[in-house]
Amino acid sequence: MAKHVDYYVSLNSPWTYLGSKRFEAIAGKHKAHVSIWPVDFGSVFAVSGGLPLPKRAPQRQAYRMMELKRWRDHLGVKLTLEPKFFPANEMAAAKCVIALRELGRMADAIKLAHAVLNALWAEEKDTGDPATLQAIIADCGFDAASVIKASETPGMAEKRESYTKYAIERGVFGAPSFVIDGEIFWGQDRLDFVDRKLAA
Repeated sequence: MAKHVDYYVSLNSPWTYLGSKRFEAIAGKHKAHVSIWPVDFGSVFAVSGGLPLPKRAPQRQAYRMMELKRWRDHLGVKLTLEPKFFPANEMAAAKCVIALRELGRMADAIKLAHAVLNALWAEEKDTGDPATLQAIIADCGFDAASVIKASETPGMAEKRESYTKYAIERGVFGAPSFVIDGEIFWGQDRLDFVDRKLAA
């Protein structure tokens, strides 16, 4: 029986971006069912001891940059270390991902989330800009106008708040997080363990 993965993401996270394609491949290999949860990690940090990047100690910021370089080179993934539009306003994109998710289009929701991350980190696009977001949606092969219209349905922002609350209740504290059978795997550097868990 295929396992289920709850996939908690930030649409600003370079780590979510770095792991996105590998996670797709692992989930596909095991035919896992995946639910994506685009949540507000600012709110998660506030209750879990995390700090937004500008408030972290200089040592931590320097190490983050070193790790981004290491993983970029190790994976051979295109990544701009300091993209022009980071951090982007992720609310509009998150609501579009949520709209697809709520319509039962989970695979499309994941595809769009990963496209947004790629646009921010590999292409240096302003993913918070409405015209840019519309183009990203269209490039995914979706009807951008209908996706955006669905994202503007009343209650979408509240959906994100409820997703965030759910993530906190489950013990999630960082992005990306993968929850399988109640077990949390935090970070793209834990994907080998995700692979093993799904194979078990």
